[in-house]
Amino acid sequence: MTYTDQLTAARTTPRPKVLISGAGIAGPVLAFWLNRYGYAVTMVEKAGAPRSGGYPVDVRGTALEVVRRMGILPRLREAHVDLRRLTFLEGDGREVTSLHPHSVTGGVEGRDLEVRRGDLADALHTTVRDDLEFVFNDSIDTLDQSGHGVDVTFRGGGRRTFDLVFGADGMHSRTRDMVFGPEEQFHHYLGYCFAVFTMRNTLGLSHESVMWNSPGRAAALYAVGDDEVHAFLNFAQPRLPFDAFKDPQAQRDLVATAFADSGWEVPGMLAALRDADDVFFDAVSQIRMPRWSHGRVALVGDAAWAPSFLTGQGTSLALVGAYMLAGSLAGRDHAAGFAAYEHSTRDFVTMNQALVGNGSATLFPTTPQALAERNDRLRAIDAVPSGEGRPAHSALTLPDFTG
Repeated sequence: MTYTDQLTAARTTPRPKVLISGAGIAGPVLAFWLNRYGYAVTMVEKAGAPRSGGYPVDVRGTALEVVRRMGILPRLREAHVDLRRLTFLEGDGREVTSLHPHSVTGGVEGRDLEVRRGDLADALHTTVRDDLEFVFNDSIDTLDQSGHGVDVTFRGGGRRTFDLVFGADGMHSRTRDMVFGPEEQFHHYLGYCFAVFTMRNTLGLSHESVMWNSPGRAAALYAVGDDEVHAFLNFAQPRLPFDAFKDPQAQRDLVATAFADSGWEVPGMLAALRDADDVFFDAVSQIRMPRWSHGRVALVGDAAWAPSFLTGQGTSLALVGAYMLAGSLAGRDHAAGFAAYEHSTRDFVTMNQALVGNGSATLFPTTPQALAERNDRLRAIDAVPSGEGRPAHSALTLPDFTG
């Protein structure tokens, strides 16, 4: 069925009703394309509004074509952060080397994008806000697929029935828990925990990042502009600290203990951590699932395959995966569409999840020997990026589902 045929059919038949849980990155992209293919979309988000601010994220490779087709590439080009330098430091604060960031990340100068997460989320929300129903300050409480659709009850008390439901609600997805089972069976812990927060730019950094390492620990300051910096503290932790995830004070205590004897700017970062009101703490992990759909419910983005920030591909995979899920449903029933989604997208996801080893070895060596070897590799890197990027970033050629 061509795109024109779909539009004609949409005028004469009721639009299938779908619910998307999560208004971050994958959710709005999925909504944009499902609306194009004739679906009536409702989006539920537990926050009170689209979330602004946040750390910078990368848009690379195939994902660039997704945002181009959505018409927001020029806006994102204007919001490009343009990080110009990445400096690595020894444990005593001496410089190891200073490089162009793309030399480490595999990005391509002049093509790939780095933007504040809030800028990307705002561009996506602006593109879809007039074409679907938003329900903020609410979330899914229960799902029941025993009938001809999906019966949903909301935490706010409402009850509705949808033809399809999509979980775009992040690595700790409640949709996944309800339909596929507890997170523990899909959660693959990679041995680190981290905290991210903002603090004053006491070093006068601008469009650059500085990373200090000692074995099993990393502290970084990331300056998007001139006023504030994103502070980042990452540390090796043999066991997943479940008790800390619901206790902000326990999180701060865990980080402070891990970095108690650290040098450089770390004591000031720990002081800022104690007072910060925007701390995000989590484990460095991946989600790996044998299937991304069950019945009339499907997952997308981090809910289905969180690759971890070590790959640098979380945002790009969310953009591409949402496009592929919507397009796979165009002109198909849900069973065939979900099967096509799995078939067309899984290899791309798996290839990019495998980048985690590169990120771990470069950013977070856990032994003195591994750290010394990492520093030697960094010193040997050509100061000018190759411009070729990493093959995994562009391994999927984006289909045109509207043709």
